Amino acid sequence: MNQTSLIRIASLFAFFGVALGAFGAHGLKALLLEKGTLPTWETAVLYHLVHAVALLALSGLSSPPRAVVLCFSFGIFIFSGSLYVLSVTGIKILGAITPFGGVAFLVGWAWLAWGAKIR
Repeated sequence: MNQTSLIRIASLFAFFGVALGAFGAHGLKALLLEKGTLPTWETAVLYHLVHAVALLALSGLSSPPRAVVLCFSFGIFIFSGSLYVLSVTGIKILGAITPFGGVAFLVGWAWLAWGAKIR
């Protein structure tokens, strides 16, 4: 994956993380408070944005590890995505897939640590 593509991907993830954070804080606040799921939404946004920034940092590497990029991207979709939907719909079964996204984040971080080379 080239640097330009990764910067674009990271920027889009960050854009949507900020947009979803603002939407939850303003547009959905009453619904999320009523359902008691505002903290769940906030957790989704936090992990979404942290991993968007991590992807942006990876773009500074001469050859970012593709597996890490895929793990972080998958994690954002599955971990944060399932929490966003769960927060709004209350469909508890979505909580069963959330850990798969969390594992993807962990695998990505482990892969990055294992593959790190000191120059």
